[in-house]
Amino acid sequence: MKVLYKFWKNNRSLIVFIALMSVFRSAVADWYEVPTSSMKPTIEQGDRILTDKMAYDLRVPFTHISLLKINEPQTGDIIVFDSQAADNRLIKRVIGVPGDTVSLVNNELIINGKKLNYEHVQNNIDSVDKVEILNGKKHTIRIANVPSQLAGFEMITIPDDYYLAMGDNRDNSADSRVIGLIPRGELLGKANKVIVSLDYDNYYIPRKERVLLSLN
Repeated sequence: MKVLYKFWKNNRSLIVFIALMSVFRSAVADWYEVPTSSMKPTIEQGDRILTDKMAYDLRVPFTHISLLKINEPQTGDIIVFDSQAADNRLIKRVIGVPGDTVSLVNNELIINGKKLNYEHVQNNIDSVDKVEILNGKKHTIRIANVPSQLAGFEMITIPDDYYLAMGDNRDNSADSRVIGLIPRGELLGKANKVIVSLDYDNYYIPRKERVLLSLN
């Protein structure tokens, strides 16, 4: 006991700081490292994403237990969630919310009977970037020149407390088309901006142009 007391006395400021920081990261805000290309071109591999964990719920720290629902995810939000189906933490864009009907034809979304508008941006080696106008807001998606099996699905109606989420890299994303709809209870928060980005292909050098970059 004397050893523990001495350790506490000598390190209590650090221990309290670590405890408070852990609670903060668990319940208020955290950062998430993106290891895959499923959200390109919006999010790059190596981005560290700031996640607002109070965007939708006030939760008991270190749990998924919601004490208070603050808001509901909106179409177009970029969400971070712990997927039980994928057994992994994922980041995707909300495409359909409860009550919506959604289908995908040749990589073009039809939501509640209305086809979304798309604008060509640029051609890449094996893909095309397009602007997708979703819920009145613009963001860029990437479409493979050779469509994958993910390029279409039949109309689905989103039930209560579930969300349809997809990656912006539409032909290279294991999202709701693979793992199914996202239960609300799996949500961790809303991705707001890039804190810092490390270029994996260039000796992990920080990408200056992506520091504090807001996400659309």
